[in-house]
Amino acid sequence: MGTNDCRFVHVPQIPLRQRSSPDGHAGAGAGWPSSKGGGGVKQLRDPVAGLDVHRDSVVAAVRTVAADGEAGYTKRSFPTTQRGVAALIDYLKGAEVVRVAMEATGVYWKPVYYPMEGLFPELWLCNAQHVKNVPGRKTDLADAEWLADVAAHGMVRPSFVPPPEVRELRELTRYRKAQITERGREIQRLEKTLQDAGIKITSVASHVWTKSARAMIEALIAGERDPNKLAELALGKLRPRRAELIEALSGHFGAHHAVVCQQVISHIDFLDASIEALSTEIAERLLPFEAAVALVTSIPAISDLAAQSILAEIGFDMSRFPTAGHLCAWAGVSPASYESAGKKRPAGTRRGSRHLRRTLTECARSAARMKSTYFYAQYCRIAKHRGANKAAVAVAHSMLVAIWWALRTGAVYEDPGANYFVRHIDPEREAKRLLARIEALGFDASLTKREAA
Repeated sequence: MGTNDCRFVHVPQIPLRQRSSPDGHAGAGAGWPSSKGGGGVKQLRDPVAGLDVHRDSVVAAVRTVAADGEAGYTKRSFPTTQRGVAALIDYLKGAEVVRVAMEATGVYWKPVYYPMEGLFPELWLCNAQHVKNVPGRKTDLADAEWLADVAAHGMVRPSFVPPPEVRELRELTRYRKAQITERGREIQRLEKTLQDAGIKITSVASHVWTKSARAMIEALIAGERDPNKLAELALGKLRPRRAELIEALSGHFGAHHAVVCQQVISHIDFLDASIEALSTEIAERLLPFEAAVALVTSIPAISDLAAQSILAEIGFDMSRFPTAGHLCAWAGVSPASYESAGKKRPAGTRRGSRHLRRTLTECARSAARMKSTYFYAQYCRIAKHRGANKAAVAVAHSMLVAIWWALRTGAVYEDPGANYFVRHIDPEREAKRLLARIEALGFDASLTKREAA
């Protein structure tokens, strides 16, 4: 969805807490570089440090340029403990380093990066795929030296690192998502155990984890085997189907099934409590940003839960992303490009934030079922020719564009409606296309334009 494909209503701007680095850029050099010139920062910096980070050690290479223009390197290795990182910081300060660059290596970069925030004019976290060394020179010292060299010449872009309050929120939302996923797996294990015992609750009930189903399973665990008594535990709309339940509950539920089901139910109860506690903590942390949550949830199919996860991934300050396209590319929902020898070919989407992409794709598939929305029309339009998966990614892209504009402008999203594409059709062109289709089917037809009333 382009910038003209959605409407917004202006509301007061969201209060944002911003951080500034010593050189005036948001995020202590961790924001997105300027897109002017196509490559971000280009000037040569000196001295520059490259850090090759591992679990137990970090190798630092400081690049300095002598009076004759010759570059030299000094290298040292430090442990990644708190004391070791403090020694590394003192070493870099003593060398008067103006730019520090390190690779994003798993989670091992975090104990090194976080203590350095705000201590150097520029602190860069770089994508490891963008700073690969020349093959045949793979050593820790060579990697650190190479990283310092490419960072000094501006041949790599720094990655987006959110501020501390967003990082903390991100940890909570990601762990909650893991707990929700594990809860779903436990419910699947419960269904598998019941099927093994010949208990066919899901052949009658809509889901294995309902109030009625739980009461029946707990009765089975307690030793009840009479299908008639078990069927009497049905509630609500399931009660008229007791005859079907009697047949479905006539299995061979054994003692070992009872043990497994009891453990699964206990684990689900634990996960429910954990998810509730995490949701309460997340809601409290988002109280200062209620306006941002309201803006994101104004977009169809984005629930409060999804909005919390999205904001935890992208943050609240959209000035870090110069355009909506930058944000979509970072999220991994933008098409890549590939051109060689004047020939172009599809390149799919690039790797981005898998947590954000998963949340957006789930929202996109939900929006595809809301028939009165623009996203439904877009999904159907693309899925017809390119398949459901590509259509879901395209809708996710459109939703993220809308999120960027909403947060950037402080405007509530207004959906253009499911007839958006119909309203923007060229009547004459569409009529000619339909006429050609009719003639291809073996019929004669002609076009006569109706006079305006």
